Amino acid sequence: QVQLVESGGGLVQAGGSLRLSCVASRSIGRINAMGWYRQAPGKQREFVAQLTSGGSATYADSVKGRFTISGDNAKNTVYLAMDKLKPEDTAVYYCNADVLAVGEVLGQGTLVTVSS
Repeated sequence: QVQLVESGGGLVQAGGSLRLSCVASRSIGRINAMGWYRQAPGKQREFVAQLTSGGSATYADSVKGRFTISGDNAKNTVYLAMDKLKPEDTAVYYCNADVLAVGEVLGQGTLVTVSS
């Protein structure tokens, strides 16, 4: 059963923009927060951004000022607007949900490739 579905990845030139979306299924349960992680080739998964159900956003230092996370609680959806992309932003981006009484749920990922 697919619970988190990401979309919006692709190939973009450095300096460009992309917008990722993640929709959580209604059956996933009560969501405390949703966010994004990424994993570049040969590297460990790293935190990118998170948005709580109350609207509080946090970002990794590497993306502050360039990425913006937003959401729609009614639609169980979170977005990640990525501007001024750099080649080092190239990674598989995973949607993450912190679900009450369940813990972390991770999506299947969407690939973002930034060419120099």
